[in-house]
Amino acid sequence: MTFQATQWLHSLVGSSETAWTLPLLSFLIPLLVRWAVALNPYSGYNTPPMYGDYEAQRHWMEITQYLDFSQWYKYDLDWWGLDYPPLTAYHSWLCGVIGTMINPEWFLLDASRGYESPESKFFMRTTVIVSEALIYTTALWYFCRMVYPTKKYTMHLLIMMQPALILIDHGHFQYNSVMLGLSLWAINGFLSGHYVLGSIAFCLSLAFKQMALYYAVAIFAFLLSKCIKAPTTIQGFGLLVKLGLAVIISFAILFLPWIGSLDQMQQVIHRIFPVARGLYEDKVANIWCALNVVVKLRNLMSLQSTVRLSLCATLVAIIPINVHLGLSPTPARFGYALVNTSLAFFLLSFQVHEKSILIPLLPVSLMLNEEPQAVQLFMNVAMFSMFPLLKREGLMIPYFCVILLWNCMTGLSTSLNRHLNMVVYATLIAWHFMEAYITPPERLPDLFAVLNAIISCGYFVLLWGFFLYRQFVQGEPVFGQQLLQKKKSD
Repeated sequence: MTFQATQWLHSLVGSSETAWTLPLLSFLIPLLVRWAVALNPYSGYNTPPMYGDYEAQRHWMEITQYLDFSQWYKYDLDWWGLDYPPLTAYHSWLCGVIGTMINPEWFLLDASRGYESPESKFFMRTTVIVSEALIYTTALWYFCRMVYPTKKYTMHLLIMMQPALILIDHGHFQYNSVMLGLSLWAINGFLSGHYVLGSIAFCLSLAFKQMALYYAVAIFAFLLSKCIKAPTTIQGFGLLVKLGLAVIISFAILFLPWIGSLDQMQQVIHRIFPVARGLYEDKVANIWCALNVVVKLRNLMSLQSTVRLSLCATLVAIIPINVHLGLSPTPARFGYALVNTSLAFFLLSFQVHEKSILIPLLPVSLMLNEEPQAVQLFMNVAMFSMFPLLKREGLMIPYFCVILLWNCMTGLSTSLNRHLNMVVYATLIAWHFMEAYITPPERLPDLFAVLNAIISCGYFVLLWGFFLYRQFVQGEPVFGQQLLQKKKSD
């Protein structure tokens, strides 16, 4: 297929994919868009008393500097207590140390709560951009060179311009790109046959944000099958041992400060997996929230029962996907299994946030060249599902600007049913007009947020069905297409 971005870039730099200006633009354009989005408000901007995710990240940079390891997951939990795994804490410590060298007032313990000077905000925004450049951008560049060597700059540009990650990390304010970048380094390792290095990268991803577990079952099935299908039993057993040691040693090093105390280790696990928060957060576009309109599960069932229900439903959904992957661990099946497994977790698992859609969006984005229409639909529905969150934070203008820019760059294709395409986009546009111009009744103040969740969930389920069909019935080489061709020629 031909993307609009390809035509546009080549009109600027010539027809050659190797023109010197093309790699420059493929890195500079995403950087400029990120800085433009960063000029807008963020989560908790000027909204005391708790502020928001921005303050949470800033606060973690403060406590990791001034407190002992034993206090990181215990200190004043009512004020943005640390609830991500240790690698996030180490990253916060490093950013905080650098920031304190510039201006100690930014991260004074307790005294700096809610600190929002222009200089400190510029520093915080810079930490997101630098972290993304070091981890996610390099991983994506390696992937594009490996899988799409003849169009690496175009694919790198289009995937870097993925609007959801830009709006959440550089608008809302988070560091999802680090977790996603480490997961992508793991994918790169698996596709290139560096299974141990890939496993270490995935352990780092899990140790940065626990939501990387959405990928874990597919990765486990892929690696286990590689061990079973090794040329000899000894080679397979040797690979299994090396993978097991890599995982154990990686997590032992990452959790080393807490391993010696059972009480501290339990507190870390309790903070990382906050079961008490309930089945889902806010109006998230998953099946449980959509069902809540007609069946109030959280009122009818105990907390433990909803945990079991979501666990059983998720297992029922993901086991066939990953058994299918394990029977033939090709790059194509691996790619689709990553999409289908992570999307099953988003739709069915316990304690899901609307920002968690970024996790299935990573493997979906990597399929842009082969599944352009499905990827475009998925991206637009994902952005739509996060609109209520972004609107609350004053990010409506960048929301519309970035999503329109990305759609213009990718262009529209007709590889899926054109009528379905029209229905989906008409629904999304109609909702936006109604939300903007119609006041909901007083007894239903969240009417449009609930409708958004139901519409988004319905379309996610349809897209999940499409990707399941592609995996089980009509799979094509997506990830590692060039690698497969090279192996055949060898």
